[in-house]
Amino acid sequence: MTTPTMSVAEAIRTRRTVRHYRPDPIPDAALDALLSLAVEAPTSWNLQDRSIVAVSGSEGLAGLTRATGGQPQPQEAPVVLVFVAEPQSWRDDHSDVYKQARRGGAWSDEFVAMFSAASRTFQEDLDRRGLLREYAVKDAVIAASFVMLAATEMGLATSPMNGWDEAEVKKVIGIGDRDDLAIALLVSVGYPAREPRHPGRRDRGRTVFRESYGG
Repeated sequence: MTTPTMSVAEAIRTRRTVRHYRPDPIPDAALDALLSLAVEAPTSWNLQDRSIVAVSGSEGLAGLTRATGGQPQPQEAPVVLVFVAEPQSWRDDHSDVYKQARRGGAWSDEFVAMFSAASRTFQEDLDRRGLLREYAVKDAVIAASFVMLAATEMGLATSPMNGWDEAEVKKVIGIGDRDDLAIALLVSVGYPAREPRHPGRRDRGRTVFRESYGG
């Protein structure tokens, strides 16, 4: 595993989307470190309503290749991370989350009681408005962003992937019958076959404003 040597700012500036990879496997320790950083990402109400499936077997990667219409990333990258959004997880028991927060001194018993009730009220409102999936997908994508930056720091390359068949991706990771889950994003991870150049970004004045859009 390569020892990280760059700052977060450097990782942001040097990260590139890489579609082609060398066949070199990712060491287990490096992948474990990457996934540990991914789950540090924040989530709405600390529900941690997202999971990550690391696909590295030949059968799984072949399935993701089909699910993505033959894109090169699953064919070449040693690992593809599938970010799963869990829109209904707020209904589950979160006592382990509260226990951990208490043990670490982050939350008091009074705060847990208030937070738990407020969280449920908030999620029930999202449910009524049909927004549970949207919120869970947002949380999963935040975790994917953490992965891309952490991978860059570790000397790995990534590609956030669109253009996949959700039903097919779900079958590959064993949740083909789970309508309560959603696929948020696929991210390939590996060692780049070549270093792509930065295509540049529009002048900040076109996309960054203060106080009001376009202002």
